[in-house]
Amino acid sequence: MSAYKSELLEVLSTRGYIHQVSEPEALDALARASKITAYIGFDCTAPSLHIGSLVPIMMLYWMQQTGHRPIALMGGGTTRVGDPSGKDDSRQILTDERIAENLTGIRKVFAKFLKFGDGPGDAVMANNADWLNTLNYIDFLRDVGRHFSVNRMLSFDSVKLRLDRQQELSFLEFNYMILQAYDFVELNKRYGCTLQMGGSDQWGNIVNGIDLGRRMLNAQLFALTTPLITTSSGAKMGKTAAGAVWLDADMLSAYGFWQFWRNTEDGDVARFLKLFTVLPLDEIARLAALKGQEINDAKKVLATEATALIHGRAAAEEAAETARRTFEEGAMAETLPTIEVPQAELAGGLGVLAAFVKAGLVKSNGEARRQIQGGGIRVNDVAVTDEKSTLTPSQLTPEGVIKLSLGRKRHVLLKPV
Repeated sequence: MSAYKSELLEVLSTRGYIHQVSEPEALDALARASKITAYIGFDCTAPSLHIGSLVPIMMLYWMQQTGHRPIALMGGGTTRVGDPSGKDDSRQILTDERIAENLTGIRKVFAKFLKFGDGPGDAVMANNADWLNTLNYIDFLRDVGRHFSVNRMLSFDSVKLRLDRQQELSFLEFNYMILQAYDFVELNKRYGCTLQMGGSDQWGNIVNGIDLGRRMLNAQLFALTTPLITTSSGAKMGKTAAGAVWLDADMLSAYGFWQFWRNTEDGDVARFLKLFTVLPLDEIARLAALKGQEINDAKKVLATEATALIHGRAAAEEAAETARRTFEEGAMAETLPTIEVPQAELAGGLGVLAAFVKAGLVKSNGEARRQIQGGGIRVNDVAVTDEKSTLTPSQLTPEGVIKLSLGRKRHVLLKPV
């Protein structure tokens, strides 16, 4: 049982979202007595958010579900600077046009989780470019910068780690934490926002905002951070051989998304069901108790429920059915991920190593060779034993494709065009 009395913190705690809270008793009392407004910031560094953003998105979802007001803050302004937290290198500077394009793509995801509008419980979509892009530098230094101690800023992990590794930290990035702190102050003034949430690496930045709010507005603000989500084997959540697990269907199909969750390690099933689905906790406890081969049933539920949140229930169930037909019936499901290759390339004999790299099933020819040696690579469900073998038009199935498989669970169709 959670030690919290407010529904908001009780839900966040029992589902595993809480790592640290500033003044937990005061925040708990406030959340119990009134409707609070909280925000999480999302920088616009890519055309889609990836699975690493799903924890903060789910926290905003649960805020609204428990009667509070979430703010999804788009970092249209801060993206121009770049957050140094957890990074060894300076971020690439993006053009304003690229930031605007990325922001448009990112906004689409939130409509699936939050109800936006002008009502008291409706979520707010804000953009810090609205106040950061028009700041006067001298006024900002005098009104905001004077509240920051460089000595203290140098002690924060996001700065300290870069300096300890003798990695360059630009003055531009050094300013990021001041801008983030100012966001908190601005959101408090505009919307009465009293809570900022984020990943555990954001603790120092959020505490800066609390301090700035006290100095500039005499406001009591709060911080809540989530644990770093890693898998049971210690890997960073959301990284695969084929790259990031994107939330946009144009960048990763519903089937690919479903398959990612189906491949969850046994030890992570219960935790991921709490974090990445909206299933009741008693149902999650029932699924988590499954043992042996039955744990695969829990993984399928996780995959379908997580996919339904992002891609919709129909697409999630279609992905589950595609997987069932592919794995249980050995059928050639048309909805498997497909890559296209020129007919001339296939006619000339496409090397099997190159084909598997093209399909994103392996990262390199060397990895493909190792998989062949271990019996992990199949073409049209037949194991490949010769690393020098090639794919030719003679291997096309009646459906006009060649099925590439890595292990038992990952499949891509190769289609000549």
